[in-house]
Amino acid sequence: MKRKWIIFAVVLVTALLTGTVAAVAYDSSRDDLIASGVTVAGVDVGGMRAGEARRVVAHELEEPLGKPVHVTHGDWRFKLTAEQADVHADVDGMIDDALEASRSGNIVSRVARDLTGGEEDAQVSAQVLYSRAAVTELVEHVVAKVDRPAQDAKLEFPSMEKVDSHPGYKVRADSLEQRVEQALSVPGVDRRVEVPVDRTKPKVTTAQLAKEYPVVLVADRSNFRLKLYEDLKLKKSYTVAVGALGFDTPAGLYHIQNKAIDPAWHVPQSDWAGDLAGTVVPGGVPENPLKARWMGIYDGAGIHGTDETYSLGSAASHGCIRMAIPDVIELYDQVPVGAPIYIA
Repeated sequence: MKRKWIIFAVVLVTALLTGTVAAVAYDSSRDDLIASGVTVAGVDVGGMRAGEARRVVAHELEEPLGKPVHVTHGDWRFKLTAEQADVHADVDGMIDDALEASRSGNIVSRVARDLTGGEEDAQVSAQVLYSRAAVTELVEHVVAKVDRPAQDAKLEFPSMEKVDSHPGYKVRADSLEQRVEQALSVPGVDRRVEVPVDRTKPKVTTAQLAKEYPVVLVADRSNFRLKLYEDLKLKKSYTVAVGALGFDTPAGLYHIQNKAIDPAWHVPQSDWAGDLAGTVVPGGVPENPLKARWMGIYDGAGIHGTDETYSLGSAASHGCIRMAIPDVIELYDQVPVGAPIYIA
């Protein structure tokens, strides 16, 4: 009886050893076989040997990864080709991951799975390599072209033509870089990328321009005219005298600095002033040439009335703008301190 048990044990051990050897041999023969149910970059490679799977995956990824990435914003168009970005799939790395997933578990579970037609539910993501430097260069190029500050509405002097406002754009560079990288590295993703931007508003819109310029003066020296604009519309044009040769009325954009009724005349230290040089002549006296009103502009030059009406329509002053007394009185009340005056 004892001998029978020994024989049975030997037979059982032999069978187990034989089965184990067979299982090991079977499992080893499938070292490079990808289990059913495994996908690589969306490609079903279950049941394929590693070499075949490499060829299939490389073929399937060649076309989508070879497409350029198009970046757009309005009329701007930018392109990054696969060659420029050095795009290529790490097929070997993906197949290695697929084989590793196929070899999960132990020998018993693997053999049982394969013999019973079971599947390994594993998805290996696409592993795509590209030049980050090329992506950075593209993003910097887009930023240089698309970024622009908001433009406030403004006036062109002396024409008084309006220059329209427009919004500004600031590219969200980090977000754009992520979108381009995703387009390069994920097969099947749309390779058209819209530039993400933040819009900035102008401080002064075209509609607000008139409020910014309720009153504007434009002095046309060549035609001896002083024009008054209210809400950017010409209200009145006056005949004036301007600086004589050598005493030119200063050209450019200025602002009314101060105002006075019957102003005193602080006589400049100039040869033409004669004995009055450096003195102060009170307002309202006959010797004071600054009649009725004064609107200071720049460096002693200003707008004032004159009783020498024969000089109007000529270059006759020592730098100031002369007006008829009724005209300067009329203008005075309409022009606040700070109002712009452009002398052309």
